[in-house]
Amino acid sequence: MSFLKMSLALATSIFSFVPSVLAGFDAGATNNVAVYWGQNSAGTAESQERLAAYCADTSHNIIPIAFMTGIATPSTNFANAGDNCTAFAGTSLLDCPQIEEDIKTCQEVHGKTILISLAGATYSEAGFRDEASARAGADTVWGLFGSDTSYENRPFGSAVVDGFDFDFESPVNTNLLPFAQRLKEHIDADTSRRYYLTAAPQCPYPDHAMTSLLDGPIPFDFLMIQFYNNYCSVASFVPGSETQNNYNLATWDEWARTTSANPNVKILGGAPANPGAAGSGYVPADRLAAVLEYSKQFPSFGGAMIWDMSQVWMNEGFLSTVYNAL
Repeated sequence: MSFLKMSLALATSIFSFVPSVLAGFDAGATNNVAVYWGQNSAGTAESQERLAAYCADTSHNIIPIAFMTGIATPSTNFANAGDNCTAFAGTSLLDCPQIEEDIKTCQEVHGKTILISLAGATYSEAGFRDEASARAGADTVWGLFGSDTSYENRPFGSAVVDGFDFDFESPVNTNLLPFAQRLKEHIDADTSRRYYLTAAPQCPYPDHAMTSLLDGPIPFDFLMIQFYNNYCSVASFVPGSETQNNYNLATWDEWARTTSANPNVKILGGAPANPGAAGSGYVPADRLAAVLEYSKQFPSFGGAMIWDMSQVWMNEGFLSTVYNAL
């Protein structure tokens, strides 16, 4: 083994035993940055690299992998990253050994918090037909991505995610609450590691797709609110105004303090990374920095969310400006 390879192996070994000194979601901080990976919204063959290519960058600490697009009928979609996967026979699930390897690298070497994001904009199952189906769906999600690595057809093999992100966007989703409650039961039963439950509602309040979850007994750790594609986007922010008529982080902060089952829930303000990343709501990084500065006054504010990795790496300087603003 060469000295370089030996040094890298030693570093990896050391880092794998000291996660406490590495970055990851920090509930006590206001500079958390989540960047979604997996959907390659920039749309070219080269615009989304493998997951591990992004993990050494210290300007973000949370990576939600998008998406598990079907739950009742399990399915996954990772855009061009799926080219390095193969389908499990008779299923719509992808077997992705490269992502398995990269998740471990991102967690153990770089301390990233890795989530699996559920549903997304193309999700069309409208929830579950009854509570039993919802609980069975949660069992499936846990089996596929949780700590039971003996479960069959796991997309990321022996890699275990750090949490589950709810991104249900269609207006009708039945029996989401028993689904979330059952998933929380699995999380609570596994004391071997820390898991996070997160959600990514759109910014209009209340969020009609996930009201039963957000106003119910599920103690989310943090929300990554989509402040784009709506009237309340970051583009509606009025610099210098103490009262914002449209940008409604103040409303979500009140939810966090008075309605959330977790009174210490954190809110990450979401923004598109490039004009093509969303239908509307993009602002340049310097304007977004002003929005983030205003947002810091709210006790629940915990940082920023960016959609998505493929777009932010095409917009040079955007991510570093956001991180420095926090």
